[in-house]
Amino acid sequence: MQIAEGIADSVAYLGSAAALASIAVDPYWPKWHSPWWHMLLLHELGEARQIPRPALDAMVAGLDRLLHIFPIHPTDAPGADLQRDIACHCALGCMADVLTASGVEVDRALPWIEPWFVRYQMADGGLSCDEEAYLVAHECPSSMVGTVPALEAMLLGSPAAWSPARRAFVDRAAQLLVERMLTQGSPTVHNAAERTTARAWPALAFPRFYFYDVLRGLAALVRWAERTAQPLPRAAIAAVVAELEGKARAGSLRVERHAHGGRTTIVPTADRSPSPRIHATSFPLLEAVSVLDAPSPALTAQWDAARAGLARLAAAGRLVD
Repeated sequence: MQIAEGIADSVAYLGSAAALASIAVDPYWPKWHSPWWHMLLLHELGEARQIPRPALDAMVAGLDRLLHIFPIHPTDAPGADLQRDIACHCALGCMADVLTASGVEVDRALPWIEPWFVRYQMADGGLSCDEEAYLVAHECPSSMVGTVPALEAMLLGSPAAWSPARRAFVDRAAQLLVERMLTQGSPTVHNAAERTTARAWPALAFPRFYFYDVLRGLAALVRWAERTAQPLPRAAIAAVVAELEGKARAGSLRVERHAHGGRTTIVPTADRSPSPRIHATSFPLLEAVSVLDAPSPALTAQWDAARAGLARLAAAGRLVD
């Protein structure tokens, strides 16, 4: 199936009774063939405006049914199903971006999302979808995957209308990306596994969903610098920019990694009976856009936008040594 046909297929699915029924049972699960993932992929392709309004309204309602906190201690949400009843930071960030691109006023429809991100930002400016990370006292084991979608979401809207807390959030989150130079995993003991994961970040992934690669990080950091009129240190981005320039010389950027591959999922039921883990399923549009080594118009467009932003920053004297 070609990408245009896949887009039409996903839009038709999101307009179906089956999609609305799926959201009514659970807004997020299962991976990957459920409305959440169709919406995210359409957004990554720049097609969020094609998402049918009933599906958007159902997704807003589905998110609002979830707990408006991220439970850290067992006493935070007694009796809650921690797979079904809560969101995580990367999930909220991704869907806030989708909804905004689709024309939903997220701050009005889901006003608890902005304070959520502020509340769960860690001392180093990052966030973590691992609740145990918040209980670690001697280090700050934040996560790039937990941080970047939240930063992307908090960069939405007019900076002139941002609250002081929102502005402080984006500056602190961006500083984490600067300090990690877009490429480095957590230096902590608790999140040591991220240093292994980081080895894959230079390989560009598509779709990302909630996953991270260096182009996604660069795009977020450039957007932050432009939206906030802040200086961007060249040293923080130089290696990533040079590598992306090398890849782009061969033409379009290509899909180099399946970040979404090999995942498992639960299959939620309306009666909330336990669900065993099974392999995540695909759908036509996902298959069409994730062919390894295939040119990716979406990745290329993101690189072109980031490169144009870097040129504007340089012209304004805000790329600094």
